[in-house]
Amino acid sequence: MPKILIVEDEATVRDMLALNLRAEAFEVITAADGATGLQLAREQSPDLIILDLMLPEIDGLSLCRMLRRDSEVPIIMLTARGTEMDRITGLETGADDYVVKPFSLGELLARVRAQLRRAGSEKRASAATRLQSGDLALDLVARRAKLGESELKLTNREFDLLAELMRNRGAVLSRDLLLTRVWGYDYVGDSHTVDVHIRWLREKIEEDPSNPKRITTLRGVGYRFEG
Repeated sequence: MPKILIVEDEATVRDMLALNLRAEAFEVITAADGATGLQLAREQSPDLIILDLMLPEIDGLSLCRMLRRDSEVPIIMLTARGTEMDRITGLETGADDYVVKPFSLGELLARVRAQLRRAGSEKRASAATRLQSGDLALDLVARRAKLGESELKLTNREFDLLAELMRNRGAVLSRDLLLTRVWGYDYVGDSHTVDVHIRWLREKIEEDPSNPKRITTLRGVGYRFEG
């Protein structure tokens, strides 16, 4: 069930939107001012935000800028100001759509669904090209790995091995399976090469390589990525 955050200081508008969105099977949380909206956005991780432009404490444009620093959540700006410059300003600040009051409830619901569909498509596309676990991220297209803000220097084998483990997080992968998937069917070397590469990976991604938390060993079985 998608979660929608409504940040609107007019109680009648806020309650009407919440009532109708809940009737459409959305989970709804609300805020009456920008500061509360910012707090809820960070704590509740909504799937979409309906954001009024004129808000107490933190105005809608400022709140939108703050959210865009670390989030790509779809934002629909809601306002009584409908000039072209207002719309341009809202969109350039980071809003994904702009609805002018008074508005048609049916149109707003259609825009909400459209933004959720687009966000879902982008998330699926991103998932196919990016692996993430906490502060560890792999970009499979650019073949780049980052731990926090630092880029990791991984060999091709290390990168492929880590990607295979992260794709199958929670599952135990045997040495033979990892050899087949990472080194290839025609590899004729010793299976202990997997152990060596795992050790090298741990030295680069574990806080304490001698007590690994990300890549764990099941003795006699194989390795598991915890994430």
